Amino acid sequence: MPTPLPALAFGGDYNPEQWPAAVLREDRDLMREAGVDLVTLAVFSWAWLQPRPDAWEFGWLDEQMDDLHAAGIKVDLATATASPPPWLTHRHPDMLPVTQDGRTLWPGGRQSFCPSSPVYREHALELCTRMAERYHDHPALALWHVSNELGCHNARCYCDTSAAAFRTWLRRRYDDDVARLNDAWGTAFWSQRYDDIEQVLPPRVAPTHANPTQQLDFARFSSDQLLDNFVAERDVLHRISPGVPVTTNFMVMRQTPQMDYLRWGRELDVVSNDHYLIGAEDGGHRELAFSADLTRGTAGGRPWLLMEHSTSAVNWQPRNRAKRPGEMIRNSLSHVARGADAVLFFQWRASRAGAEKFHSGLLPHAGTDTRQWREVVELSRVLDAVEEAAGSTARNDTAILFDYQAWWGCELDSHPSIDVHYRDRAEDLHRALSAHGVGVDVVHPSTDLSSYRLVVVPTLYLVDDATVASVTAAAEAGATVVITYFSGIVDEHDHIRLGGYPGAFRELLGVRTTELLPLMAGESVQVEGLGTGAVTADTWAEDLELAGAEAVASYVDGPAAGLPAVTRRTVGEGAAWYVATRLAPAGTDRLVDRLVAETGIETLPGAGELVEVTRRVGDDASWLFVVNHGDDPAPVDVHGVELVTGRDVAGDLQVPAGGVAVVRES
Repeated sequence: MPTPLPALAFGGDYNPEQWPAAVLREDRDLMREAGVDLVTLAVFSWAWLQPRPDAWEFGWLDEQMDDLHAAGIKVDLATATASPPPWLTHRHPDMLPVTQDGRTLWPGGRQSFCPSSPVYREHALELCTRMAERYHDHPALALWHVSNELGCHNARCYCDTSAAAFRTWLRRRYDDDVARLNDAWGTAFWSQRYDDIEQVLPPRVAPTHANPTQQLDFARFSSDQLLDNFVAERDVLHRISPGVPVTTNFMVMRQTPQMDYLRWGRELDVVSNDHYLIGAEDGGHRELAFSADLTRGTAGGRPWLLMEHSTSAVNWQPRNRAKRPGEMIRNSLSHVARGADAVLFFQWRASRAGAEKFHSGLLPHAGTDTRQWREVVELSRVLDAVEEAAGSTARNDTAILFDYQAWWGCELDSHPSIDVHYRDRAEDLHRALSAHGVGVDVVHPSTDLSSYRLVVVPTLYLVDDATVASVTAAAEAGATVVITYFSGIVDEHDHIRLGGYPGAFRELLGVRTTELLPLMAGESVQVEGLGTGAVTADTWAEDLELAGAEAVASYVDGPAAGLPAVTRRTVGEGAAWYVATRLAPAGTDRLVDRLVAETGIETLPGAGELVEVTRRVGDDASWLFVVNHGDDPAPVDVHGVELVTGRDVAGDLQVPAGGVAVVRES
């Protein structure tokens, strides 16, 4: 029988090949002290497992698997295919990735392979097969881990092998019909018409902007090619090691748009994610919260695993900020609150050599007599105290629609404003809703929306007809729908929806924009009507006409002075709102005030800008998670048992500054 995962697993990447035997013996004792019960093993071990083309060395890994099992620690065993060994790329330099401008990316780092390379695929599947045959029934094995952060450094390769694979993908997409491809790509523009798909290349660097639909299709192809590498390994593991779940670690973060994780999630037995804060950005806990809710969306609402995050500083940013006291525990509980059933880190022991030697670990360079180690031990205790919430999930009345393909399309070149960023409005609306205590699901537009009372559609630039129909049906059935600027502009081929903006949503919203009025850098406008006094907006305005909607707020000044900036239209049993400008956070807060009042959706007690309050719900119980990022205690009106302290609370919970609390509600 497969070994089950721990209920709320704790641990991280373990790289024993980096350390001498004496250190490894110490690791077992320290892992027990820290409460580690799951480690990820062999992620970057290909060169150790196959040091030469005709040589295999599994003895060291056998020993580690056996020792970890004896210590009561489960293993998330990687297929080790994330980074080919130097002998492989030396023999087959044609498998190396190539950039858009034709530069070869050479070995010396990691992920030095073209995702379309048949040579890479052949050798990776051989390694995967040998791993599965050797360890499929090992008692320590709880989870298979395919590759690592697929696409992190080689998401899009433009080599000739990729070009051939791209053409094969296009033949499937367009039924081998070059006329369909020409129509979809709009090749009548700039004399780009093809008479054979064999003439098509990736969107390499050209004298001017490449065809936008060519760029969009290449992004789709590249995501699909990486996913196909996962599926190929997954199928080997399913065949040889049935019953053991298979995952690969996503990177659901603001800086990682290249993989369509909402589509990938359907192919995983259990979704896992890596998340790292950007030290230079303010409000990192809000980006974390959005990304965690989006990760739950990739998992179809099911629990998921936090495969990597950091105890403190990372090594790869220009300036690597160390986490402050309590921050690592707060970050971890924020993920758990939004559905994570594991809290794992990169890595167990901070490395002494290599590119990531300054990346923090569970065990820091300074050893156990450190604040960081004491917090690691405390986090383990907290997770043990709240592990009864594992297996539960969130059930919310509010959805934010999110689509990676709309992200790709939104941020292509030759658009009205370089200042329009896809995640910007989604994150700000998520922030405001969360600060109001509103739980949010971040879901793909194809999700059934019938259970949601509030549906938020931010910057959904690219949209198909099925999504338009679904959003319209939700409003007609009683939901309040909120759509922001630069939504509904194009169809799935990146063709403008004619007749006036916002294109696909024009009829639903009861508005028509005849001209887009992007604001210049540093320019802002005032908007009044969302409450007492005006609020600031920037980036965007529109020459907007009412066609059935009513004006809620209008521009005071700027290129659209006197015109509507926010509108509302009654639709069936519900309503459709349009926000035609980029409101500053204060304006978004006022908008959300109106939406919460209109919908009557539940708001969780005690929430605020610096206090996250979320709920996980199981079959027979619910748990309220409170994470206080502020410098003052946070009062929360909740009844039940606070699991971290074991204290009964009856409406009088006080979460200390920088602290966390988890209440089993009664």
